[in-house]
Amino acid sequence: MSITTPVTNRLDAQSIETLLDARFPQIHVGGRTLKIEEAGPRFARVRMLSHDRNIRPGGTVSGPAMFTLADFAVYVAIIATLGEPGIEAVTTNMNINFLAKPEARDVIATVRLLRLGRRLTVGEVELVSEGSDDMVAHAIATYSLPPAIRR
Repeated sequence: MSITTPVTNRLDAQSIETLLDARFPQIHVGGRTLKIEEAGPRFARVRMLSHDRNIRPGGTVSGPAMFTLADFAVYVAIIATLGEPGIEAVTTNMNINFLAKPEARDVIATVRLLRLGRRLTVGEVELVSEGSDDMVAHAIATYSLPPAIRR
């Protein structure tokens, strides 16, 4: 069974940024490197700005940084779809495959929610380096939805 959410609950990229700044400001500790570019029903596009803290020796973006980007991007897609109650969703599982060595530049995550159920949501994430169409990583994440939006 899928959740049907009224359009009035959905949030755009700027509204999500404002909400996160108020309710989850620690996501930007050390500097704002995650930028929500687009967000809509079952979709999000998030950019991780290139920063020295995410670069490994050899000039590649670290795996933990890409994992964080993928996880955050699914979270954004959930909030975009469910509105403010979605902020209480939590990751229950995530699998990531690193496919290629990303250059030391911005990485962009594009998410689509594959399933939006009563208790769980599954999202698929494609990560690419800025200026390339080739995926550097692919992830599947499952989130548990907060009781406030379960039906």
